[in-house]
Amino acid sequence: MMASSYNAKEEDGHHSGSSTHGGTGAAKNKKPDNTAFKQQRLPAWQPILTAGTVLPAFFVIGLMFIPIGIGLYVTSNNIKEYEIDYTGIEPNSPCYDCANNFTWNSTTSCVCTVNFTLVQPFESNVYMYYGLSNFYQNHRRYVKSRDDSQLNGVQSSLLNPSKECEPYRTNPETKQPIAPCGAIANSLFNDTLELYYNHPDGNTSKVNLVKKGIAWYTDKNVKFRNPGNEKDNLTERFKSTAKPVNWMKPVYELDPLDPENNGFINEDFIVWMRTAALPTFRKLYRIIQKKPDSTPTLPSGRYFLKITYNYPVRSFDGRKRMILSTISWMGGKNPFLGIAYITVGSICFFLGVVLLIIHHKYDTRTNSADIPN
Repeated sequence: MMASSYNAKEEDGHHSGSSTHGGTGAAKNKKPDNTAFKQQRLPAWQPILTAGTVLPAFFVIGLMFIPIGIGLYVTSNNIKEYEIDYTGIEPNSPCYDCANNFTWNSTTSCVCTVNFTLVQPFESNVYMYYGLSNFYQNHRRYVKSRDDSQLNGVQSSLLNPSKECEPYRTNPETKQPIAPCGAIANSLFNDTLELYYNHPDGNTSKVNLVKKGIAWYTDKNVKFRNPGNEKDNLTERFKSTAKPVNWMKPVYELDPLDPENNGFINEDFIVWMRTAALPTFRKLYRIIQKKPDSTPTLPSGRYFLKITYNYPVRSFDGRKRMILSTISWMGGKNPFLGIAYITVGSICFFLGVVLLIIHHKYDTRTNSADIPN
């Protein structure tokens, strides 16, 4: 029979002060301290999964998710949306000539008109978007190609932009700093879209498109600021800078009639600078506000879209489109969330039924403690 002594200090990971060999430099004891944490004696809780707890959970999730999904799906389907592709790839497209003849080097704009009919009227506020396809705004070098300090109005960054903006940092001919610099700003979407309504009596009226209120509040009032003193002329504040290579006009002429929407704080520019995560995306272009009376915002009937074609997309096999859409409390038209809820709820309910059948069919346990012979 073997016996062993117990030393509390050694159990706690301490030495008794003397070495078995009589030396003072004995190796340190690597045994963990005798504490509840290090010896894993802390109280623990572990759920015991039984049919009585698992099956109700499956049924509750299913019965909750399916009605929510149906509600989301119906709400999404009630949102009205109309989309027009005006890329001009097809020979019968009204914008075919513009798509084939206009390039970044063109000095004059090309105008085309697309006719369409709204079968149902659009109530409430209507939002006009422009959409691009096969445009990878999420490319790493593209996303980094900007100078946030310059966009925030810092004077030193205005005249000496970040090297991240290369090769759109300075003008190759004049060597002046580009404002705004970078690939994102250089590729600013600059098509002009105008909407007209053909009245039944033959008259035509232009639909009022609101260009303010389309950017995020924090972008408009915090992230983007014009440089210099606000009392000075905007042209003077951008003196000694050059426009981006692909722009037709400098940044201080984006909206010369409205000083609150010109320069770096132009809302079309701000919306474009918020890069998209996917190659097919849409960005808010204008808002058609609801009329004060009970008449529809956009009545059913014939319309035409007048497009000033400034943005070529054939070089990257892209497509352009205009979208008219209403919104609801859950945002724009997107049936995915409702379908996801219905799918998850249906799977949970189905699994609950299957597990319930298996439980009743194969659960042979009894409360008897008899041992069979």
